[in-house]
Amino acid sequence: MSTPLSRLVRMLSGGFSNQAQAFDNPPLYAHILVRLRPLPQLAPGSLLLEQSYAINPAAPYRIRVLRAELGPEGLIIHNQAIAEEQRFWGAVDDPDRRGSIAAADLRPLEGCLYVVREEGEGFVGEVEPGCRCLVERKGRTAYLVSRLELLPNRMCTIDRGHDPITHEHLWGSLAGPFEFERTDDFSQEIPLAWLEAFEKTQGSELPGSAP
Repeated sequence: MSTPLSRLVRMLSGGFSNQAQAFDNPPLYAHILVRLRPLPQLAPGSLLLEQSYAINPAAPYRIRVLRAELGPEGLIIHNQAIAEEQRFWGAVDDPDRRGSIAAADLRPLEGCLYVVREEGEGFVGEVEPGCRCLVERKGRTAYLVSRLELLPNRMCTIDRGHDPITHEHLWGSLAGPFEFERTDDFSQEIPLAWLEAFEKTQGSELPGSAP
């Protein structure tokens, strides 16, 4: 039996590139690589995320551990920072270093939970309301407004930073979302034990799920 949580984790487990968009619109979009791989040694649904510029994939500008789960009100994705993250740069392609990431290395990012719902063939996720997901960028603190659209063969994301006091837009795409195409499928790395655990926690139909 396929559950919404197992489908979400399968769709997230992959590599993505916006090469076509970047080549068509070089002034507006950098060429970015996004890769997510399961971390079997951690809690079910845990995925290593590395996001990098294609010109320097060995130095990701964002590395996180995401954890998808079924909460009381539906699907959510926890967003976790990694202590001394440079130790794990490139771990997405290095099984030994990837396997050495431990729960003690992780720090939950307050206010940065993604609330996810099924939509059509895929999922839509947005940072939880409350303007509490604070990030430092260009010397200023901003709260993050982020949206993710995930489909079987592509992913669209948009991140924007706003001033916590005035709500002024500080940074982020004004031209529209980044449009990524799937380049790799890592869903075969999802442990069978995770899929069995997802079935046990399914319980009842999710709010907003298709009948």
